[in-house]
Amino acid sequence: MDTSIFSDKAKVPDESMLREALGDLHPFWNEIADYVFGMYPKATAEWNFPGPKYGWNFRIKDKKRAIIYLLPRDKYFLAAFVFGSKATNEALTSTVNNEIKTTIESAKVYAEGRGFRIEVQNETTIKDIKTLVDIKLKY
Repeated sequence: MDTSIFSDKAKVPDESMLREALGDLHPFWNEIADYVFGMYPKATAEWNFPGPKYGWNFRIKDKKRAIIYLLPRDKYFLAAFVFGSKATNEALTSTVNNEIKTTIESAKVYAEGRGFRIEVQNETTIKDIKTLVDIKLKY
C-alpha cells in the first residue's frame, strides 16, 4: 500500500520532518508549492489526515477545491490532481510528458473528475507539474 511516510495522526508534520523525509527532493516540493502560490496568491495550504490508511498529505486549495495534493513518501513524493473533463482534455493536448498523459488517460473517472498522481523522484517532472497546475487553475 502506498501511504504517507507520516502516519501518526497525533503528530502534524513540520518543515524539519519534511526535509528529513524527502532528502534531496525537498527543494522540489518547495518549488512546486511556491509556484502554486505564485500563480494563485490567495491559495491556502494545510496538512490533512484522511485516515491511517493514507497518512498525512499536504493540500493547497482555492476557496472551494484542491489545486494540488503533495503526498510525502520516503525520499520522494507524489503530486496529485483531480481534473474535470475540460482540464483533462487540455492536459492530453498539452506539452506534458507522454507517460503523464498515459497516467491521466488511464485514471479512473469519478463524479468530481479524474484523480491521478505523478511520482517526483527528480527534477524531470517539475516543469510538467507546473503546466498541470496552470491547467487546473484555468478550470
